[in-house]
Amino acid sequence: MNFAAQFIYAKYVGDGLPSRVGFSDGDENDPFWQRWDTTCSSPTYGSHQGRLLIKVCNGVAGRPHTLIHPERMKDFGIDEEVETVNGDVKTFETKVVAAPEIQLMDPPKTNKKPDSESKAVVPPKPEYLRFEDIRAAALNIQSGIQKTPCTYSRLSKQYSMEIFLKKEHLHYTGSVKERGVLYLLNSMNQEQQKKGVIVATDCSFSMAVAHHAVELRIPLFVIMPASVAQPRLRMYRDYGAMVISYGSTARDSLKHARHLAKENGYLSLEEDDSAVYLAGLGTVGMEIYEQVPKLDAVIVPAGGQCNLLVGTAAAIKHLNSRITVIGVEPEGFPLLLQSLKTGSPVTNDLYSMPNKKLYGDLFEHSLGLDSFQLAKKCVDKVISVREEDSLVAMLRFQEFEHSTVDTEGAMGLAAIIAGQLPELKGKRVAVVVSSANMDLDLIRQCVDRALVLDDRVNKFTVQLGDFPGDMAKLLDVLAREDIKLLDVCHRRHGDRGDLFKAQVECVVETRDKTQSVQLRRTLSERYPTLRWLDR
Repeated sequence: MNFAAQFIYAKYVGDGLPSRVGFSDGDENDPFWQRWDTTCSSPTYGSHQGRLLIKVCNGVAGRPHTLIHPERMKDFGIDEEVETVNGDVKTFETKVVAAPEIQLMDPPKTNKKPDSESKAVVPPKPEYLRFEDIRAAALNIQSGIQKTPCTYSRLSKQYSMEIFLKKEHLHYTGSVKERGVLYLLNSMNQEQQKKGVIVATDCSFSMAVAHHAVELRIPLFVIMPASVAQPRLRMYRDYGAMVISYGSTARDSLKHARHLAKENGYLSLEEDDSAVYLAGLGTVGMEIYEQVPKLDAVIVPAGGQCNLLVGTAAAIKHLNSRITVIGVEPEGFPLLLQSLKTGSPVTNDLYSMPNKKLYGDLFEHSLGLDSFQLAKKCVDKVISVREEDSLVAMLRFQEFEHSTVDTEGAMGLAAIIAGQLPELKGKRVAVVVSSANMDLDLIRQCVDRALVLDDRVNKFTVQLGDFPGDMAKLLDVLAREDIKLLDVCHRRHGDRGDLFKAQVECVVETRDKTQSVQLRRTLSERYPTLRWLDR
């Protein structure tokens, strides 16, 4: 403290004024400033234009004022002008406009997770086809469906693998679809069973419905186009169904069937990829796993909606995920192959139908979304086979298995015959033979064509001299080679034929391809004009 301050402070104490109140540690100890609550006995309050006015006294009346520089007052937050009252006493007027604004603290910040993390967890979608459903279907249909054999094939040695044929074509209607149809009919409620069901078009599915609906005493109506052959219509009537001919195409019959179902309350049954239908077809996989121990692979036809393939694959993969499941479909319309490439189901409208008589059941429906998702999950490989390979496979069934199957049932074996599965050499393979529904005339045509494709039936032409005995010499060559002559045509008159020459065309049948090669070599040596007609 400097000298002036000590002098003023001593005079202040000597005047006999009340002693100052002690300061706390937080107060500023300034001898030139008196607390208003101790020096002013009655502070004056007032208001001016709505503002609160407080009179603050510095010093006591009659006491010489303390000289304080105006700049010093600013240290205490007082900026008002100084007014002189009673001569030497100065009074300071402080204007308090309002209470100081209190700044509230911001609310505590929470760590917000990104939108991707803060979203509610969606439970996984339940499986469309569970193994429990397939097992329940097996128990449900065991009294109405026979357990088909899965036998060792004599073709195993020829193709260097153990082949087991699951003969689903031995069902009453000749098709594996009986499994899914019976489970569908058993799953209907009693009220719907009393009203009846209605189906359209001539296919394996309709035949299975006709048979089992009558067995369960369910009223059944079958709508058929007028173009269906009479033997097929008679077959439906023999089952006990009410057959109605309508329209010229299968589409007309289907539209009329839906109309009748809507008007009369019938249930219109159409082949689709419902979970109930797939569960019934999946029982094939359960039986194969039981019948063939240490199985390495299963080959299943995959056409149309691929219901048999995905149902069988779901059962096999649940029982043993190491077993390879392979689907086979026609090369003319590989719906599943193209769908797997594009990532979504492809409709059959994108493909032209090369031979609807051979693949009618496979071509009727497009691939379903649920079947496609199951195929992506359970099927390991999908391949396509040519029509020629399927026809040769039909021929192999007749020769080695003494069975007549259609092209759909022969597709699994066709993949092996075509050599498209070399990785299965030396392994145990089960092949599903799905159906055997084909008209007799069509079977005969298929067998004739298969003999040509298998180099068993050959056609050739030679030029012979128009002299007695030349024709006999040709026939003698065929007899020595043990060749069966099917047809012969002898033409003497031709626009471009040489004079005194005759053209002979022969159709012959051989035992196998080796004998055909030997015959061609022998005829080429004796007849330079030989022309072997390609198939």
